[in-house]
Amino acid sequence: MEFGFISLTVLAVFVPTFFFVSLTPGMCMTLAMTMGMTIGLRRALWMMMGELVGVGLVATLSVIGVATVMLEYPAAFEVFKYLGGAYLGFLGVQLWQSKGKMALQQDGSHNFDVPRLTLATQGFVTAIANPKGWAFFVALFPPFLDVNKSLVPQLSVLIVLILALEFLCLVLYAAGGKTVSHLLQHAENVRLINRLAGTLMIGVGVWLAAG
Repeated sequence: MEFGFISLTVLAVFVPTFFFVSLTPGMCMTLAMTMGMTIGLRRALWMMMGELVGVGLVATLSVIGVATVMLEYPAAFEVFKYLGGAYLGFLGVQLWQSKGKMALQQDGSHNFDVPRLTLATQGFVTAIANPKGWAFFVALFPPFLDVNKSLVPQLSVLIVLILALEFLCLVLYAAGGKTVSHLLQHAENVRLINRLAGTLMIGVGVWLAAG
C-alpha cells in the first residue's frame, strides 16, 4: 500500500525517525525555547516560519546534490556562519544586560517590538547555516527515496512530513520556554529569565559559528 508514491512501510520508519531527530536538542530548538521565554510562543511563530523555510530548502537541496558540494568546500559556510553567530551572540549579551527588544522589563512585561522579518530571518539563518544540518539530511534523507519512482511526489510528501514534525517540536520547546518564563516571573526573577535566555542565545551563536 502506498501514499503519494511512498509505501506505508517506509512512512512507518520515516516518521518516528525524523520526529526523534527533530526532538533532539539543537540550535533551532534552543532558539525556540529562548524566544518562548522572552517574547512568547505567539511571536516566536515568526521565527519558526523562517526556520521551516530554511529546513525545507536544506532538505530539498540535499537531495539534488548541492549539499555535497557545500560539505566538500566548507569555506562557503564560514562568513555566513560567523556573521549569524555574532548576531545571535550580540542579542544574548543584550539579554544578559536586560536590554534590547527581546528582554523582559523589570515588571515582567514585554513590548514585543521585535520586527517579524527579524524573527523570521533569525530562524532561517540558523536553519541553513548549520553544516551539521546539511550532513544530517545528506545521510538520512536520500535512503527513504526510491530511485525507481518519480522523485517530485516522494520529495513533496516527505518534506511536508519533515516540516510538520519540525514545527511540532519547535512549538513544544517554545511552549516549555514560556512555561519556565511564567514560573520565574511569579518568583519575581525577571533578571534571571533574561540571563538564562541570554546564555542560551549566546550558546546558539557559538554553536552556529563553531559548528
